[in-house]
Amino acid sequence: MEELEITAKSVEQATREAEEQLGMSRDQFEVVVVKKGKSGLFRGEEAVIKVKPRNYPLSTSEDTVEQAVREDVVGIATEVLETLLGLMELTGVVEASSSEVPVTLNIEGDDLGILIGRRGQTLACLQHIVRLMVAGQLQTWLPLNVDVCGYKKCRYDSLQALALRLADQVTSRHRAITLEPMPADERRIIHITLTDHPDVVTQSTGEGEGRKVVILLKQD
Repeated sequence: MEELEITAKSVEQATREAEEQLGMSRDQFEVVVVKKGKSGLFRGEEAVIKVKPRNYPLSTSEDTVEQAVREDVVGIATEVLETLLGLMELTGVVEASSSEVPVTLNIEGDDLGILIGRRGQTLACLQHIVRLMVAGQLQTWLPLNVDVCGYKKCRYDSLQALALRLADQVTSRHRAITLEPMPADERRIIHITLTDHPDVVTQSTGEGEGRKVVILLKQD
């Protein structure tokens, strides 16, 4: 997994957001402080960190272990999801793929909106729980996504299109645009989509559930 850059009001807050985005505890990833940030009424600066999951020591060849771990993740995560669905008395089929990273598990079925929740908040919690349970059993980390009826894929595609459209507006109007509050994984889509944009940059602002992305001209 490539390094993830996160901007926040403080290093501590940026680290908490990294835990949320990665679905990992602090001891499971490395943190490099790019900018400590400083408070101030007129000239305050936000902190910037780069994070990357730690590489856990494994005993056999890297390629063999990576594939084996992916297969273990799929098996365990599928079992976890099927158990949770049973406990919630919901009917769904877990479709999983171990051919790429991150491993993705998509739950297909009828009337599964309850698993998505408002703005995908319930789905985010479900994914976090599954990640923790899988990591606890394997004692290692591998990126893992949980989706329901392709909701995330559709949402991410629309967010990418939105990011590019708003970037054009910022460029033409020479005025920053602030998006509505979004969960961490959706903010990350905006950041990643515009990472290499020639004219605009992005930054996060706000606290907790009110945290949102701002798109602004690079010279600003």
